Amino acid sequence: MDSIDRELIALLRDNARTPVMTLAKKLKVARATVQNRLTRLEESGIIMGYTIRLQSDAIERGVRAITSIGISGHHASEVKHALRGHPNVVAIHTTNGRWDLMAELRAETLEAFDKALNTIRSIPHIENTETSILLSTFKM
Repeated sequence: MDSIDRELIALLRDNARTPVMTLAKKLKVARATVQNRLTRLEESGIIMGYTIRLQSDAIERGVRAITSIGISGHHASEVKHALRGHPNVVAIHTTNGRWDLMAELRAETLEAFDKALNTIRSIPHIENTETSILLSTFKM
């Protein structure tokens, strides 16, 4: 990746729907150059997809939390597999230190969150958890 690729990615982060011609003008390169770079970045897996941004109120309602998870023995892959199918799990992160995994959770209400957390805690090989409810988010 060179400086043009990095600048192209920055422009797409700002607005992934920016037309190729507009990107070319901003980068001061030919349209075909932008298209070729996009294709290369996609095929190499650097760009894995395009997404939308929603007004924060539209989807951020409800309870959001990070749950730190301790796993007994060498059963991380089994626990990750079980968490992947859970409807309240938004993302799973591996980590170092005291905890084996971090799970991002969402639920509509505190009651639904409590039920989801109890379901997660009952997954075999989850030894212990610690949950922090997210109160505010500041985008960087």
